[in-house]
Amino acid sequence: MKTYQLIIAYDGTHYGGWQVQPNAISIQELIQEALSTILRQPMYVIASGRTDAGVHALAQSAHFRYPHPLELPKLHLSLNALLPLDIRIMEIKEVSPAFHARFSAESKIYHYHLHLDPVIDPFQRLYTYRVPHRVDLELLAQATRYFVGEHDFTSFANKPEATANKNCVRHISRIDCVPTTGGVYLAFEGNGFLYKMVRNIVGTLLDVCAHRLAVSDIANIMAKKDRRASGRAAPPHGLFLIEVNYPDQLLSNNTSNDEMCSAPKRTHSSTCSL
Repeated sequence: MKTYQLIIAYDGTHYGGWQVQPNAISIQELIQEALSTILRQPMYVIASGRTDAGVHALAQSAHFRYPHPLELPKLHLSLNALLPLDIRIMEIKEVSPAFHARFSAESKIYHYHLHLDPVIDPFQRLYTYRVPHRVDLELLAQATRYFVGEHDFTSFANKPEATANKNCVRHISRIDCVPTTGGVYLAFEGNGFLYKMVRNIVGTLLDVCAHRLAVSDIANIMAKKDRRASGRAAPPHGLFLIEVNYPDQLLSNNTSNDEMCSAPKRTHSSTCSL
């Protein structure tokens, strides 16, 4: 069996999230249907992780297995022709047979966008959360430091009992507060994130900025290992999955140019932390 990686961008506004579910249309469902139509057999696509309803992705990573070589440029065009315009396959390539989109991931990067001006541009309303109270950026940056490092994040996970091995220890290597027009975004990088963990952390940070919680409360909330102890969940529409990182050896299958197809790469400006 050959293993193929997909890099997928999507606007999550109109979907029930990544995962197939009975009561809503999902991104996984639509990609599987398109792939099954093209390859004329049932196909199963596995992603690096679930994104919730309303959450967006610039570079979700997924894989599927197929027994034969594929003409990837043709497959790339066909998939995007069948998918709705708010879901795009950005890249397809053959990778190592040992590659697994979820279990091979070394780290993930998420951005959560906060709009802090009194009035939000209507064209940003689906992609950034307008905070209804004042946000002290120095206090926000101070509070983020409590989450950096290795911690048990049970208090910031919905349904922690469903976590593999019930292990809620994760390592967050950075949370940067990056200025943008009208606000900031919080850039999270870590070796893994629990269900709704980023949104629950952002909600708790905003509760600190609204003076509903003190910065010193964060350590106590973590120690309680109880979701009820932490703050509100931030809305899903401000959250973006930006990148999933893997060991280089798993991304290479000694492919030629004909065995890889990708959209033009966008350039990203450097970030500046508070």
